[in-house]
Amino acid sequence: MTLPERVDLCVVGAGTAGAALAGHAALRGMRVLCLDRRALHTAGARWVNGVSRADFDAAGIPQPQAPELRGADTAFHLVAGRGPERVTVRGHGVLEVDMRHLVERLHRRAEEAGAALLGQVRVHGVSDRRVSTSAGVVEADVVADASGLRGASLLPSRSVPPTDICAAAQAVHRVCDAAGARAFLDAHAVGEDETLCFSGVAGGYSILNVRVAHGEVGLLAGSIPADGHASGRRLIADFVAEQSWIGEPVFGGQRPIPLGLPQPVLAHGRIARLGDSAGQVFSAHGSGIAPGMVAARLLAETLAAGGAPDTYAVRWMRTHGGLFASYDLFRRFSQRLSPVELRTLMRVGLLDEASAAAGLAQVLPTPNAALLARLPQALWASGGALATSLAATVSKMALAVPLYRAYPQSAPLRRAWTRAAESLVR
Repeated sequence: MTLPERVDLCVVGAGTAGAALAGHAALRGMRVLCLDRRALHTAGARWVNGVSRADFDAAGIPQPQAPELRGADTAFHLVAGRGPERVTVRGHGVLEVDMRHLVERLHRRAEEAGAALLGQVRVHGVSDRRVSTSAGVVEADVVADASGLRGASLLPSRSVPPTDICAAAQAVHRVCDAAGARAFLDAHAVGEDETLCFSGVAGGYSILNVRVAHGEVGLLAGSIPADGHASGRRLIADFVAEQSWIGEPVFGGQRPIPLGLPQPVLAHGRIARLGDSAGQVFSAHGSGIAPGMVAARLLAETLAAGGAPDTYAVRWMRTHGGLFASYDLFRRFSQRLSPVELRTLMRVGLLDEASAAAGLAQVLPTPNAALLARLPQALWASGGALATSLAATVSKMALAVPLYRAYPQSAPLRRAWTRAAESLVR
């Protein structure tokens, strides 16, 4: 397939965010070209990721079926370090989704709607309406950058410091010793098809998830190597080496995940960005799959209604920015915690089922009158330094939502607004 001469929308990146955008825009009658620097069958994430039912609905994407769907509403056991304190969440609505099948489904949906998808094409730059690529030049009314953290970089970006990079990895292995797997689950009081999440195993912001189901074990890990910790890939490799019941790998992948506040400029002129390149990553657990698909729908609806990329930017920031900034503030707090401090938060009730469920669902927790009543005593019991840090974090989180709701439409005013947003994390 050759490049068309002209399109309404050129999408750079054919992962979940870019492919979802291409499908939404094509379904709304736009002429769409979607490009990826990799072959299409390798585009996007290649592992298992949690996405809530509510996020599929918000993104306007039908919920998955098997084999794309690998589990639904399984009990989630959050353990501080290697235990014994834990918080268990049930009925959270999060689906275990095979990203390989989801990306393929989004590609098929976009192509059936009339979008053109091309792989192994690099985008070199954009000048006015002209998009320069390794396959030639195409004219596009709007260009959307969904190419990820280290992608096309079509707009100037705030740099992401190493301490805001999560080295995440996921792997699915066969279970070679069913009795050994059963003994491991029994030892940790976890059932088959349930998720055991060891948190704080390599710094405050780190996890190792273990889920055994249907003769396989799914392993998900992430950490901040810049803080002096092993990467998610290393955490998985070490765990597999420790557990003789884990057999050969089936599939998986790894990726650096940008944390931090959303990029303050999501659009300029004819160019918009979404997904990882926009900083639309839910920092609490380092996932950008659902946010990217939700942003894709918003951008497509805005463009199809005759709006400009900047209209999308303002709408996203005002609607979603405060949530993402709030959880990034909590991520910065949790990144400094030790397993002992995590256990303390669980013990005094500041990290409980409701707050953990809110994080899984990517929503702000609902204020709990009983918890608020005992908050001063709980803070005192948690220790002076921890209490002071947590109180400061909560107060800043309360400021983030109204600040992002006031995201200005005027570009000159955004410079002052950006300074105010960045002051939250200093």
